[in-house]
Amino acid sequence: MADAQEGPDPLLAELREADRDRYLAVLLSPSDHRPALTALYLFNAELARVRERISEPLPGEVRLQYWRDLLAGSGHGESQRNPLAARLLQTLETYRLPAAPLIGMSEARIFDLYDDPMGSLSEFEGYAGETASALIQLASLVLDSEKAAAASTAAGHAGVAQAVAGSLLLMSRHRANGQVFIPTEILSATGLDRESFLIASDRDRVGNAIRAFAGFGRSHLERFEAEGPVAREIAPAYLPVSSCKNILVKAERLGENVLDNSIQPPQWKRQFAMMRSLLFRKF
Repeated sequence: MADAQEGPDPLLAELREADRDRYLAVLLSPSDHRPALTALYLFNAELARVRERISEPLPGEVRLQYWRDLLAGSGHGESQRNPLAARLLQTLETYRLPAAPLIGMSEARIFDLYDDPMGSLSEFEGYAGETASALIQLASLVLDSEKAAAASTAAGHAGVAQAVAGSLLLMSRHRANGQVFIPTEILSATGLDRESFLIASDRDRVGNAIRAFAGFGRSHLERFEAEGPVAREIAPAYLPVSSCKNILVKAERLGENVLDNSIQPPQWKRQFAMMRSLLFRKF
């Protein structure tokens, strides 16, 4: 990028605190693309943590609307006062990226602000497609637009698997907030609804729901793997997916105990998984 600066990048430092895995993925990416990838990943982190910064949904909707207006072409005059906004707009221009997926990402995150249950499996797939999958595809476009276009199906499945794994990692926090990301379709099949899952008095049913959700993520991960090795040029965009299998397998094994135990692999294992994936393109 034209403004790729020498010396420390303050946005990269911010990403390090907000999303360690994607920060590492940036460091393992070609240096000339790092400023753009940092902008995309930090934008995603900004959207993901809106709920944490508000006490009620309306201010969160206003914040998300700010990003939609900016990406739609409004508010450019004030973007220079927001380093992330300025970098994001330059990334779109430099790489000729479409703004629509980023706007869609912001719209999808409105769901995070409320406690409405996730409905069907297809609704979750749609949510994941507009968030995790879209981010993988945009990062791929930065790295190599031709290879990215050929891997759109792989990005779709990888993103759903990643969204399931992420929801499992955040399950305790979500429950504390009254949120349930497991689709109602799974809850109903295991004899639960939103309220009974949150209460978690029937541990066996809760465990069955968690295992089914993790299995849903595993099925998408297997479909991603069935697409074949990711092209070397865009492999860095998929590095954050490298820990998903470990998380999903552990959740299937632990079931209801996921509510009381961390299933996040230690940092060194996540770094090792990324390096292995980069070298062998196996996720």
